[in-house]
Amino acid sequence: MTRMTAYSLVSRFSGALGICAIIAIIRPAHADPRAVVELFTSQGCSSCPPADKIIGELANDPTIIAMSMPIDYWDYLGWKDTLADSRFTARQRAYSRMRGDRDVYTPQAVVNGSVHVIGSDRAGIETAIGNTAKHEGVMSVPVSMSLSGKQINVSVAQSKVPAASHGEVWICSVSKAVPISISRGENRGQQIIYHNVVRNLLKVGDWDGTQASWSVPLENLIREGVDGAVVYVQDGSRDKPGPMLGAAYTSLH
Repeated sequence: MTRMTAYSLVSRFSGALGICAIIAIIRPAHADPRAVVELFTSQGCSSCPPADKIIGELANDPTIIAMSMPIDYWDYLGWKDTLADSRFTARQRAYSRMRGDRDVYTPQAVVNGSVHVIGSDRAGIETAIGNTAKHEGVMSVPVSMSLSGKQINVSVAQSKVPAASHGEVWICSVSKAVPISISRGENRGQQIIYHNVVRNLLKVGDWDGTQASWSVPLENLIREGVDGAVVYVQDGSRDKPGPMLGAAYTSLH
């Protein structure tokens, strides 16, 4: 697939956040992941299926939070990616602008909000994880998430590193495995399983480096097929995303 030039971000999406008083069984999320890997992929990309498989493998590693973010800029070819979201396209382009390059392509993996790698390059992804871990502040902030009744409780610890002193907190609802039978385009006739597909993302709040917590009603996240949630703290903003400072994952079933 050829690389695409950047264009304007789509409008901001957010959800109503609130507190629900119903208390039930608490289920903690995995703690202390070392990396967040975002795969920008497309059903219309012939070189994407190997990357989609790698994301599935990475998703089984409890120290890695791997997410698929299907983009929509190949839809102009005449048929639409059934999982694509223009917000993911905007996010990929925002990363490119922050890096100061024009590297927007599929399959592209962005590791810890800092480094991009060809998504089918497993060794390259692992190298990027190791290299970004050396940067002060990256994945240094403990984040926890628990399911309680009809809400998800998010907690971000106080930072102990000067490089991680502020950022935005976002929550993503994900579908762990989505099989798609592709009837058109370069992958016609294939059935591909997309892993940890982001189905919605909402801004939880702004973080100032101190301990903070929020509650998110499940009704803001749940839709058909959603069975997990990811929370991440990222330096910068939606329009200017920086390094990942911390993250957590929990199952919703």
